[in-house]
Amino acid sequence: MTTVYDVPADIFNPALAAELAKNAAISMPEWGDYVKTAVDRERPPTQSDWWFQRTAAILRKVARNGPIGVTHLAQSFGGKKDNGVMPNTPGVASRHIIRTALQQLEDAGLVEKVPKKEIETEDGKVQLYHGRSVTAAGQSLVDNVAHAVRGEAEAAYPGLEKY
Repeated sequence: MTTVYDVPADIFNPALAAELAKNAAISMPEWGDYVKTAVDRERPPTQSDWWFQRTAAILRKVARNGPIGVTHLAQSFGGKKDNGVMPNTPGVASRHIIRTALQQLEDAGLVEKVPKKEIETEDGKVQLYHGRSVTAAGQSLVDNVAHAVRGEAEAAYPGLEKY
């Protein structure tokens, strides 16, 4: 069976974005038309389906590397922040976009929080989490999309047949 590990991201993510666009729980927020995706960007995205592309990329990273947190995802989606005459520094992606996409994926039943431990504070007990991981339904969706685009991936990358 083909898994998410067997298909390159440039072929897999658009197919997964098309599947996520069919899901009623995942939709672009009102502020999605004019928001920047990271501190190193100067303009909002120009693609009309950028929200579904980003959500698909987030779901792929959660499926491959989960449990994974918002900060790690923000660092992986970031780029180089231009500091003028000073050296460039790492720029992180918008945590609000990532958090909102993860919340929508949770509402769709594709990812879930992984509890770590419960601690006692002044305000009562607080639950800590490792991050988010993919559910059985999410893994099934990811694997089905990977299996559907396997032929296209083998045509684009001839060396994949042996894997």
